[in-house]
Amino acid sequence: MSEEARRKRLLKEVGKERDSNVILYVTGDRQGLETQIGQDVIDLFVEHLDAIGPVEKISLILYTSGGNTSAAWNLVNLIQMFCDDFEVIAPGKCMSAGTLISLGANRIVMTKQATLGPIDPTLQHPLGPSIPGGSPEARAGVSVEAVYGYLDAFRECGQDGEAVRAKALLDLGNKVHPLVLGQIFRSRQQIRDLAQRLLSRQSIHSNAVGQIIDFLCSESGSHDYTINRREAKNLGLRVEKCTESLYLILRNIQESFYSQMELRTPYDPNNIAVSGRIVSYEFTRAVVESSQHGAHHFITAGEIETTEFVQSTQEGIPTKNIAIQDRRKFDGWRQVS
Repeated sequence: MSEEARRKRLLKEVGKERDSNVILYVTGDRQGLETQIGQDVIDLFVEHLDAIGPVEKISLILYTSGGNTSAAWNLVNLIQMFCDDFEVIAPGKCMSAGTLISLGANRIVMTKQATLGPIDPTLQHPLGPSIPGGSPEARAGVSVEAVYGYLDAFRECGQDGEAVRAKALLDLGNKVHPLVLGQIFRSRQQIRDLAQRLLSRQSIHSNAVGQIIDFLCSESGSHDYTINRREAKNLGLRVEKCTESLYLILRNIQESFYSQMELRTPYDPNNIAVSGRIVSYEFTRAVVESSQHGAHHFITAGEIETTEFVQSTQEGIPTKNIAIQDRRKFDGWRQVS
């Protein structure tokens, strides 16, 4: 039995357990082949949701390190159009944009090892700062809260006044392009507005909403901060404990996609290369699956070519060297079942 067929059977078991229609969405975090939530997944969800049809309840099993904020917002709105009751089931990491999606659910079902995270965005922009030692086209992401943290440091040190604030902004503008800074100032308010609108689904007291948003956007201290089930509940989020029977099913689902996507093994072309040969590869990097509409996988395929060449040292001694070329031939979604 293929892993897709195995997961299809397991998704049906989750559906019976939760009296729901179930979709699995995984963005892989394999080192060297990381993927993120993106706008390209919206059309795929439309296909799965059309196959499911308008129903009472939809459960989204979500495993992700994060991704595009707008895509997360669009995905929540799309799913809500097809059901009255929407829940997110987190078997493991559900960070950043994954947490933002969770805020838009009626409830978040979390396993013992599930983690949410801060939703403060990091802005990727063509005019962002260059990466030291990287290619000329490579640009570093700029954390929205890091910029505000820099400005807050001036205030905390007693450096107040229009002239000082102008100096701080001028200093920032010399390191980060002004257009990037402008987008950052807009993004901070946008993420807070989105979080507030999404949380309306969880019937949380208005006083708690502000505290939750403050913590997720800035007070956690780091974008890598992890929030377990107990802390998420203490924050005021509508969190439900995963039952033991559901936990066992989710463990099997997670082990299945971990194995197929090789999430525990960093990607290294050297481990594929064979001297003097061209070796083809194909990796699954993200999945969208449901029992009603099969499986869509984001695939990366290509070839590793290894060639040997002789190069002389400074002393004139010839030495054998190996060059490895990784040629990507396909990056995109395929329906695999």
